[in-house]
Parts: sequence; C-alpha cells; structure tokens
Amino acid sequence: MYVEREASVGEPTSQERRTAEQNDRRILGNVVQCDGARATISAYADDVDGAVTGLWTVGKMISINLGSTRTVGLVYGIGKSDRAWSNEGQNPIEVSIELIGEVRDAAEPGAKPIFDRGITTYPHIGAIAHRIRTRDLQAVYDLAGRHSITIGTLSQDETIAANIAIDDTLARHFAIVGTTGVGKSTAVSLLLRKSIAARPDLRILILDPHNEFAASLPEYCVRVDSKTLDLPFWMFRLDEFAEVLFRGRETVPEEIDALRDLIPAAKNLYRNPNSGSYIRRGSDALTADTPVPYRIADLIKQIDERMGMLESKTDRPTLKSLKTRVESAAADPRYRFMFNSRLIEDTIHETIGNLFRVPHHGRPVTCFEMAGMPSEVVNSVCSVLARLAFDLALWSEGKLQLLLLCEEAHRYMPADPRLGFAPTRHALSRIAKEGRKYGCYLGVVTQRPGELDPTILSQCSTFFAMRLANEQDQAIIRSAIADSSASTLAFLSSMGQREAIAFGEGVATTMRLKFEKLSSELLPGAAKREEAASSKSGDDIDLVAIVERLRNVPKPTPQAMAFAEVVDSGRQAGDPDYRKPPATTRVQSDDDFDMRYGLKPASFGLRPQND
Repeated sequence: MYVEREASVGEPTSQERRTAEQNDRRILGNVVQCDGARATISAYADDVDGAVTGLWTVGKMISINLGSTRTVGLVYGIGKSDRAWSNEGQNPIEVSIELIGEVRDAAEPGAKPIFDRGITTYPHIGAIAHRIRTRDLQAVYDLAGRHSITIGTLSQDETIAANIAIDDTLARHFAIVGTTGVGKSTAVSLLLRKSIAARPDLRILILDPHNEFAASLPEYCVRVDSKTLDLPFWMFRLDEFAEVLFRGRETVPEEIDALRDLIPAAKNLYRNPNSGSYIRRGSDALTADTPVPYRIADLIKQIDERMGMLESKTDRPTLKSLKTRVESAAADPRYRFMFNSRLIEDTIHETIGNLFRVPHHGRPVTCFEMAGMPSEVVNSVCSVLARLAFDLALWSEGKLQLLLLCEEAHRYMPADPRLGFAPTRHALSRIAKEGRKYGCYLGVVTQRPGELDPTILSQCSTFFAMRLANEQDQAIIRSAIADSSASTLAFLSSMGQREAIAFGEGVATTMRLKFEKLSSELLPGAAKREEAASSKSGDDIDLVAIVERLRNVPKPTPQAMAFAEVVDSGRQAGDPDYRKPPATTRVQSDDDFDMRYGLKPASFGLRPQND
C-alpha cells in the first residue's frame, strides 16, 4: 500500500508477542550487521531444550522492530559461521536478509498498517528481529484499493491471497516466462479466466501454436484454424504478401517493385471495371497496402500486359517469374484461407468481426490455432493480425479493449534481427510501445526469454517468472527486477509446479506465489491428451488418414475440376476409349477453392458455351 510519508505518523507499538509462559528466545534474533540493502541477524537454530525449530528458513519474510516502524526483510541465506553442529548447548546461526521496505501503524486506532517500499530508518545493531506477523504481511501485499483479482496464495503464508492489479497488469503489458512443464499454459488460462470475469469488455486474441487453449476456455472462446479462417489476400500489406509469395526466402527487389505498381492497377480494375489500367492520382488514390479487394486474375492480366509491352522486353524474365509465383500461391490448397473465391468480395467487416469478436455474443476470446498452417505463411498472418489489432484499438477511440496474447513469443520476436519476419516484429513492437494509450494490450508467454527481442520484453511492466534453469534466461529476468528484490530470483531454478515470482506494476511488491489449481478438464491440452490415451487402447494407427492430412489436398471431384476432363474412375490407362469422358453435363463449380480466381468461366480461360 502506497501513501505519502507525511500522510500518517507512526506511533510506538510494542512488538512483543510472547506470553509469560513462552521462552524469551523463542524465535527472536538480533541485527549484528547492516548496510544500505542487506542486513545480518544473529539467532539460534534450536531452543534451550535442544529442539531444532526450523523457524529461520530461506524465502521467509522477517520483521525488525525499530519502535515506530518495522523494517521488512526477506531471508536469502542462512548458515553457521564455523560450519559445525553441536549437540551440547544452542547453535548460533547467521541469517542474511535483503531489506524490502518498512511497515508502520496508521494514526487511527484499529486501522490497517501501512507499507512503504524503501527505508527511512535503517536497523541499528542489536535491533530485535522475528517472523513477520500476518497483519504486516497483508499490508506488504496490499494494493491500496486498486481493481484486483486473486490468482493464488502466497508461498510464504497460504492463508493470504495473492492479488494483482488487473488494470495495471493488462494496460502496461505482462510476460509469463518459465521452462517447459512448469505450468505456463495453465497459469495463462487461469489469468485469462480471471481477466474476463473482472473485465467483461475485454476482447482476447490468442496466437496458439499448439492448439491447446480452446479446450481450457470452452465457454468463452471461438476456435479459428486454417480451415475456418477467412483472411483475404487483399488485406495483406505488400511486404506481408511478398512473404507468402516467396515462401520465407529472400525477396527479389525487381519483382517487389513490379507488384507495387501492378497491385494498385488491379484494385482500380475491381472498383472501376471499365476504367482499364488507368490509375487515379490524388487523395483517394489506391496503393499496394490499401485494404481494398482485387482479383488475382486482374493481377495476372496486368502482368501479361506489362510483358507484352515493347519497352518491358528486358523485364520479361522478372515478370514471368512473378507470374509463376502468384499462380502457384493461388493454386496451393494450403492457402485456401487467403484465396477462396468468396473472399474476392469486400468481406473486411465480417473478417474483422469474427477475428476480434465484435460483437462477441458472450464469447470474447478467439483462439487462433496455427498448428495446421504452413510455416512459411504463419509470420505473415501474425503480422496482419497484430497490425489489425492495433489499428482497431486506435480507430475505435478507446471503445475496443483488446489483448493480444502471444504463446511461444520468441518465434515471432526473436532477439536476433536476422531471424523472424520484420513486419511481425514491427507490428508487435508498436503494440508494446504505444498500445496501452489506445486500449491494445500485449501478453507475452515464452520459455526462452533470452531469445526474445529485448525491446518487447522491456515494455512488459509485470512479470510472472516461473522455474527457469538456463543461466542466460535467469540473467534476463534479473536485469528486469528491482535491486531491492534481486535475491528473490535465487529461487528461480528450484521453484515447484504452479509457483511463480511476480514483480512489476501489477503487484504491490515482489511476491512469491502459487497459482490456483484448475480442474483437470480445463487444463490446456487436456482434450488432446485424452484423445491420445484413447487411441492407444484402440485399433492400430490409421496411416491412410494421416497421409491425407499430410497432403492437405481435397479429393478431386467432377465439380472441382473446372479445367480438366472428367475421366471415368472405373477405367484405366490402356483400356478402350480411356480418354473418352462419360456422358455427363459440366457443372459450374461453386467450391470454396476456385481455380478461376473469382471470375465466371466465360470471362477467364474458357469459351462461352453454346446451347
């Protein structure tokens, strides 16, 4: 709890909690050394009867009585100076503590104690130290009336709830880090559930590379994968579209320059079919980045016309290569979510509404499952989604509160600038730097903070650090925590399941907590584990189904083959009349994936049929 130092005047309060029947040296110690940040306490490991009490342990908080105030410290080291244990008499020990702040009683009788981070009066030699009382411990972690949620209990005292200020945690971005298997995904699921309950107006978009969060939020989320995603190619910026065309390889500048000229012409043809290739100049002119529909067929037509021009003779190899790239991408069945024929129309309102839950209809979470999506297109799609999230929050003027949660964030924002996709990094960096001003928040989840872009990580004001064994990752977290709590990170490599060290703007002071336990059916990935267990006890592996998924190509049907002859599947090569198709009438295709790029057969590549 934070107040001005002059706001309340402490009064001398007796720290004596012993009764007449209790021993004088029950759990007391005395300060024997102190500097600006740490102190050493002399105490006994056992009582006068020789029984080891175990009351001085690493990770516990202690209180040092200074009369009007009580200095709070965290035990980070304990030992005997002679490294020997005696069974005769008491064993003196030295307890090393880190000074965190001080607690003082309020001026009004019966009011809560007040905690202030920072030290005004340092402990003197001989000051009495003891285990902190529960009332003072509650004051240390009190959020001073800020809108809070309970996510677990303190590891120090499980009777005290661990609360975080949800508004500050979201608005100033947060990060959850920890090695594999410590419960990051479970902590994320718990945090999202609590956030939705506390902030009903919040929309959440989860970039889920392992397809595991939908099962943990069944009543809140809508699943979107490569089969149900509708993200038209014309909503991609030029650099994002080029990433799709070049499949993650190095781009060719000449081809990019040609696209920059030809895409606006194709957009103009869609808006004004009778205008030819004339491009209007002025304030309402179209660019390659303007999210306006156009047809791939018109783009190919523009490339053909440019190749046919006499002055473009030297550019023909470049244009031919570009045409091949465009046609192969449009014909790839894995890219149906971009090149479906129905996506030629202006469906931007429907697309954005489905992705960002506007309106949400009681389901404010979108789980974008990327496990079945081509790896070379994931970067572009994440870039589009991050850019749209920021723009929506910006132009909604604060009415749309949106959280973008990045699972395995080091994939999109690697520390090495030569890796990853630059537009994705820029889009997420823009949210990290400016998003809180407009209501667009960022959540980062990673097991390797050392491989994450330090610019992104530095913008996260609240950290939940779970078990980390890698020294480089520990160094990253150590550089982000306040100096007065640095010794807390000594526990990073030895924390248990669901345990975390929380520090930053979302908590009153650095605290070690244990997340609440979720029911087994709400754990991320629980449904997948159940399916795997049931498949082990069932029949053999269905290799045919696996290969069909691997190929990801729909089975050819007469309706889907608009450019080919319909061959009788009962005939084989070498049979009489093998090439003669059976007497059937050609049916116009209305399949989602249309090889005609959204045009009618009479207008592209096919002769008009005569009755």
